[in-house]
This record gives sequence, C-alpha cells and structure tokens, in this order.
Amino acid sequence: MNKTIIQVKDLHKKYGEFEAVKGISFDVLEGEIFGLLGPNGAGKSTTLEIIETLREKTSGEVWVDGLNLEESPNEIKKIIGVQLQTSGFYPSLTLTELIILFAGLYNEEVDPMSLLDKVNLRDKAKAKFKELSGGQKQRFSIATTLINKPKIIFLDEPTTGLDPQARRNLWDLIRDIRAHGTTVIITTHYMDEAEVLCDRVAIIDSGKIIALNTPDKLIDELVATGFEKPKEVKQANLEDVFINITGHTLREE
Repeated sequence: MNKTIIQVKDLHKKYGEFEAVKGISFDVLEGEIFGLLGPNGAGKSTTLEIIETLREKTSGEVWVDGLNLEESPNEIKKIIGVQLQTSGFYPSLTLTELIILFAGLYNEEVDPMSLLDKVNLRDKAKAKFKELSGGQKQRFSIATTLINKPKIIFLDEPTTGLDPQARRNLWDLIRDIRAHGTTVIITTHYMDEAEVLCDRVAIIDSGKIIALNTPDKLIDELVATGFEKPKEVKQANLEDVFINITGHTLREE
C-alpha cells in the first residue's frame, strides 16, 4: 500500500460570511493521479491553492509529505510543482531562456534540452513562447512544474481548449510523469479525462466532498442504484472516430 503523501483534515475557508470550503477531508496516496472534480465555484481551486501554500486556510489541518502546512510552508514549496497558466510566461523569451529563468528562481541546475525532451519540445528550444500552439504551450507549462524535481505536481484543467490529438498527447505525458514516481493532482471539467487518467477522484460541490472513490467504483455504485442511460451505450464515441480517421499523430499549428 502506498503511503499517504497529502492529508487534509476538516479544512475550512471563509471569505467574510461566505464559506467556500466547508470542512473537507481527504488523503492522496504517493504515486497516484488524484482528481478533484466539481462545478465552477465548488471550492476545488480554493482547496488546491491552500495545499499549494498560495492561500491561507481558515481552519483545519493540511500535511504534505509529512510537513505541516502551518509550520513548514517554505519546505512544502520546495517539493511541489504548480502549473502556471500560460499567461504567466514572458511571451518574447525562448523556451530555453524561460527554463533557465525558472531554474534560477528555484536555485536548481537544469539541462533545458533534457527537460524539453520530456515534453516533446526539443525542436522548439529556440522558439519564443508566443509562437507556440495551444498544445505546445500547455506541454511547456507542465515542463516548468518539473524544474525543481517535485514529489507532487498540481495541474489545473491542463487540457482545456486543446484539440483531441493534443489532449490525448497530454494524457500520455501525465501518465509518464506519474510513471517516474511523481504524484499528480489534477482538476478537470472533462469527465472522460478523469475516468481515463485518475486512480481516484473526489467530487466536491458547494464546499463539501460528496463522493470519493475510484472512477470504476463510483460508476458501479451509480449502476447499482438502477441508473440507466437513456440510450444504448456504443463501443466508441465521436472523439474515437475523429482520432481514428485523422490519426494519433500530434500535429502542431
């Protein structure tokens, strides 16, 4: 059994009278891909920002790899990687220059080409960030989370706006990062993505966790209630058709 790497106990976050997070508790196991799912405004981003040390909690306990959030926020920062939104990069710097810049901020020695290899962007090393396609920008954004060799990375809706090939390519990248021992916490609005990628998911709504299990178990529990889809479930969907007839190969804009 993998050890617990993140532990959240009775977490609350208030903004004045409004309670965004209402006493949630969950554990993340080392080496898993854990999904935090929920509608907009459910409290999932607030929860992640607290764990990432970016936002202060109102009450409750958070432990990250044995470190208490209240006592050791700076130590926690050293072992996590947080995906920046693509607007957070200097658009006129090359990818190599950006990696060197971030490595300097982390005080890390990094081989830019090796890092770009991990995300299939070696051929774009001298390209400016603003010249990249949407999928390339997202892959580079994920690459920057790996600069400090983190134990845990946080990915916030990493495939939003991508075409099907770029989306599937990013799935492969996320699986590969996990295969190298990194724990991945992901938020997504795409349920098919969560079903394919996540070992377990927590569904949060109105500041509370309302379900937590593996995708298969959650689906089985729903079926056991007598739930039936209103039409016959086909063996493939339109995205499968699209990928099959246009090819799996990642195309760049």
